[in-house]
Amino acid sequence: MRRLLSCAAAMAAGMSVVVVPAPAAAAPAEPAPPRAAAPPDPALLHRPGVQLRPREGAPALPDDLSALSWLVADAGSGEVLAAHNAHLGLPPASTMKTLFALTALPALPRTGTHTVTDAELADVGAGSSLVGLDAGLTYRIADLWKGVFLSSGNDAVHVLAAMNGGWEQTAARMQARARALGATDTHVVSPDGYDAEGQVSSAYDLAVFGRAGLADPDFARYAALTDAPFPGDTDAEGRPTWTYGIENTNRLLTGEDGVGRYPGIVGIKNGYTSEAGYTLITAARRDGRTLLATVMNPQRGGAFAVYEETRALLDWGFAAAGHVDPVGSLQPPPKKPARPAAAPAPVAAASSAPEEPDYGYVWPTAALLTGAATTATALHRLRRRS
Repeated sequence: MRRLLSCAAAMAAGMSVVVVPAPAAAAPAEPAPPRAAAPPDPALLHRPGVQLRPREGAPALPDDLSALSWLVADAGSGEVLAAHNAHLGLPPASTMKTLFALTALPALPRTGTHTVTDAELADVGAGSSLVGLDAGLTYRIADLWKGVFLSSGNDAVHVLAAMNGGWEQTAARMQARARALGATDTHVVSPDGYDAEGQVSSAYDLAVFGRAGLADPDFARYAALTDAPFPGDTDAEGRPTWTYGIENTNRLLTGEDGVGRYPGIVGIKNGYTSEAGYTLITAARRDGRTLLATVMNPQRGGAFAVYEETRALLDWGFAAAGHVDPVGSLQPPPKKPARPAAAPAPVAAASSAPEEPDYGYVWPTAALLTGAATTATALHRLRRRS
């Protein structure tokens, strides 16, 4: 049985725990109405350590969490139930693909086909996870997205990014999308999540991306797939002539390798690199309520610790319903109000000079040309990473 950490033990361990006093007891003859949740301090999630606002009867957090950063939130309301180093900037590994999908899915056709070129595959990083695309073959766009979500295929990301205007332009668009969602910890260098100098995200930002992804039906459908057939060869129309099976690398979703499938799981994305360690964004639904948990880089427990720590946080989150006040929100920031229109210029006094004719000039808007050239490099034989 998992040992649980009491609030007193958490404070003794040096964790930052914010405790909200319990309400006064109600008179026996007239029960007090439920207490409304107090609004969280906006700065709370920026503090180091564990942030928690328990009410009376709140379950204790699991005591064996070793991740450098984690967060659990209600996906519907966006309320953050508890977090540890929520805004700590860390390499995200392939969980960055959630932001890639949020950015490229709305910009690209949802159906149709694309013929892969050598140039699109030339810069896939050594050691990348791959779905197995071949230059010269025509693939359905839906299959490319399955390669992103299930196999975490960096080759599929490179192809879709080329379709989206190029690698650098896609990174810039991802950065803008993150800012629009209020995810200010994320710095995008490599859209596939491959280790790159300066590339970071946070448990908070990854939860924001996961929540936004669930609102897109295609994103949610791809993120929930456990397995799918993938084309090994295709005809000119993109129809597979033979297929092989691909399986989601998220063990909480598939129940593989001795990791039990989490009840009610609905996705979303896992990742691993040598710099990032193991990272995971997970959503699960129970009794009409959907929770999100993000876990970044557990420090003990091996390759599957990220799944077990996520499981513990989700179990705690479902048990904590109605027993904790939020410590923050995943809601995007309010839009700035539009500037008021400038006052019209004063009308000049009439003069006796002859009136100049109004030629009605309309100045054309300059067209913006987009595109990016990719430099072909030798494609290495790559080893698979999940």
